Amino acid sequence: MSTSKIEAPKMPKELPPISLPDEGMNSEDSFHTGIISDCIIDNQKASKVAFDKIIFRNVTFTRIAMKDIELTDVIFEKCDLSNVDFGEATIHRTEFRNCKIIGMDLTGATIRNVLFDSCLGDYVNFRMANFRQVAFEECSLLSADFYETTLQKMYFEACKLDRAQFTGAKLAGIDLSSCDFTSLGVGVEELRGCIISRGQASVFASLFGLILKE
Repeated sequence: MSTSKIEAPKMPKELPPISLPDEGMNSEDSFHTGIISDCIIDNQKASKVAFDKIIFRNVTFTRIAMKDIELTDVIFEKCDLSNVDFGEATIHRTEFRNCKIIGMDLTGATIRNVLFDSCLGDYVNFRMANFRQVAFEECSLLSADFYETTLQKMYFEACKLDRAQFTGAKLAGIDLSSCDFTSLGVGVEELRGCIISRGQASVFASLFGLILKE
């Protein structure tokens, strides 16, 4: 499993429940060491907010614009982060487990040692993000946007990638052989060195002007 190659969040054994301030979050606020659960975080706009050693459990985020957010040693469990704006985020040793991240905006984010496990991430936006040591396992990433991302030590296992956009992203050394797709937005140069299954070869044949004969 690719998770063995990803550095897990460093969490204390005991985490107390904590609440976010009723008046909302301000730019450069910092929250650490606790569990935030069973709530809705709504209508927040702030930048450079930091979360450290936090578990979000069954939390719904709505109308959220928190650019430059910093997430370190954070776990999201069964959360709904659809359409949140985390542009230019810095995310390190973080896990998204069974989360909805449909349309989530991580444009220009720096993402290190992060696991996306069983997430619904159609239309998620990673444009120009910088990935290293990141795994997607059993995620739906239909029409996800990886335009001009930097992909280092990236792992995709049993993901749905149909119509995902990889233009400008180098796929050398990245194994897509266990993933499901009938088309990808990708050029010949980006594909060089990508690992695919024999059955997937036909998807790319048209890129090279090839006609497959059974």
